[in-house]
Amino acid sequence: MEKRNNLKLKPVGIIHSSYKNTGAAPYQGYKSEEISQIEVFEEFEEGLNDIEGFSHIIVIFWFHKSQGYHLLVKTPWDDVLHGLFATRSPHRPCPLGLTVAELVARQDNILEVKGLDAIDGTPLLDIKPYVPSIDERSVGKLGWLEGKLGMERC
Repeated sequence: MEKRNNLKLKPVGIIHSSYKNTGAAPYQGYKSEEISQIEVFEEFEEGLNDIEGFSHIIVIFWFHKSQGYHLLVKTPWDDVLHGLFATRSPHRPCPLGLTVAELVARQDNILEVKGLDAIDGTPLLDIKPYVPSIDERSVGKLGWLEGKLGMERC
């Protein structure tokens, strides 16, 4: 049996938002006009050089309030159970979050972004520039989501 490696993740910052708990955060951040702040710890500030030239960034964070998971889950788009890895549920064995957010402004080590769905105090793991020619894909198949997007429950 293959031995699993123990991973050690080091946050590079913290997310500040008006969403104080998971129930307040939107299902998908791209629909929100809310402005959040990403505070990159000062020791990593130099790594933000030239970031303001990008309109969007990929934000990778840790769902620190997520507890437990199920391999079959219901989603806001459907009442049928689906495999966890075929969903975007925050309740995962490794609770990583990923959002493409609009970069509104930068002030030193603080980034203001729109479209982030993380709650206040969320640990930031990484930031990458969103590059359409690399990151954008034409959609081939939407799986079980076909015809369901835009129908999420409030």
